[in-house]
Amino acid sequence: MNKDLLSALEVTSGSTLKEALAKLERSGCGILTLVGEGRRFERTITDGDLRRLILEGSALTDRLDLLQAIKSHTASEGMSRRDALELMNRHAIHSLPVIGVDGVVVDVIFRRDIDEQVLLSTPHIGDAEREFVEQAFLTNWIAPLGPNVDAFETELCTFVGSAHGAAVSSGTAAIHLGLRLLGVGPGDRVFCSTLTFAASANPIVYQGAEPVFIDSEMSSWNMCPTALERAFAIAASEGWSPKAVIVVNLYGQSADMDPIREICSSYDVPILEDAAESLGATYKGRHSGTIGKIGIYSFNGNKIITTSGGGMLISDDREIVDRARFLATQARDPAPYYQHSEVGYNYRMSNILAGVGRGQLHVLKSRVERRRRIFDQYREGLAGLQSLEWMPEPEWSFSNRWLTTATISADAAISSTELIQRLASELIEARPVWKPMHLQPVFAGTRYFTAGNSSVSDDLFERGICLPSSSNMTSSQLDRVIDTIKRIFT
Repeated sequence: MNKDLLSALEVTSGSTLKEALAKLERSGCGILTLVGEGRRFERTITDGDLRRLILEGSALTDRLDLLQAIKSHTASEGMSRRDALELMNRHAIHSLPVIGVDGVVVDVIFRRDIDEQVLLSTPHIGDAEREFVEQAFLTNWIAPLGPNVDAFETELCTFVGSAHGAAVSSGTAAIHLGLRLLGVGPGDRVFCSTLTFAASANPIVYQGAEPVFIDSEMSSWNMCPTALERAFAIAASEGWSPKAVIVVNLYGQSADMDPIREICSSYDVPILEDAAESLGATYKGRHSGTIGKIGIYSFNGNKIITTSGGGMLISDDREIVDRARFLATQARDPAPYYQHSEVGYNYRMSNILAGVGRGQLHVLKSRVERRRRIFDQYREGLAGLQSLEWMPEPEWSFSNRWLTTATISADAAISSTELIQRLASELIEARPVWKPMHLQPVFAGTRYFTAGNSSVSDDLFERGICLPSSSNMTSSQLDRVIDTIKRIFT
């Protein structure tokens, strides 16, 4: 709050009731600050306080020294938003004077200005989605499957340049189907990026197989080709080979797919490309998710486009996608009655959610542009902080910057954990980088391969942070996050 406004809120015990009412009306803040000698704060005055004086018979010319002395609730400099909000909630008040070390009011915190949380990545819905959803209602296509599902599959495949796609209930379901279609079963092993969300690895266990985790490289934060090659060589020396390799394209950026494909091809092992976070990103001009044998996308509520919940399996192999649709629809045989010759899943996407997805596809390019702009604004706004190191974008990559991510130098005055906690106290949601799968209790004892003696993934987890990146973030919200980080560091 600027000094002029603070001055406009000040009254003294010698001010009249009429003068106080006029100041209240002009400021529109609903609060005045009663100050004494040296402008030291004495108490707050509200319109309720003034009305009570009038109801008790005071004249407009009477002075404010008629007010009873009370101890008002105040904030100290540096109090966090969360603490200030909790104090206001506890006492059912809507403003707090901030008192400096000399007892003078240096600011006033208003509930309307702070009662807002900046979240990490929220859904961003527009008008186009409503048209497709309404069409589903008007035609009574409410049950799973329908024209929106067929169109969504076609339109997404056209966008990314894939031949075929099957829309399903989640990205996890798509990975599960993909592994089954690649023949993964009990006793098999699957190489998988370790720096990822559990949904990348859990389906391996669904199939009764064993995950073997591969480290990242610092240049992209994604699967390290050197670590992968080492894993293949050691596996071959032990007389076994993985059934598949799951390459995860982390935080909207593709892995370095050419050397990974070359390694996998030399051992005749297929790639399942987990592009759950990287729709709209490219690798050397090709869309992320289209480079492996099977590609996977997620449309969870926090992704760059959403269907509320949903995913898609894509492939240039029609037989794979046709079989994915069959298995995802409870594996119903083509018979005039319900007949099942094998176990299937209830994994197909609903016609309503596919309608949301069709509308979201219309704005995918603008969502990518916005997320990339947010990343650039963070980098520019925090350029003076040498402790922050931003997730790199190699020359072969075009990242969708799904989340703005960075690491904090090991010698910085504040750790990533502390920064996340401090931001949370200011009602700003930030999160750590994914905890590597080889460190997860559920995967304790699994094998893990690095390129050398150190683990890049462990280091990224230890020092990494994800900042709010919603494409519908306002400029003021982004400025608030940037200013808060500056204040915390300085």
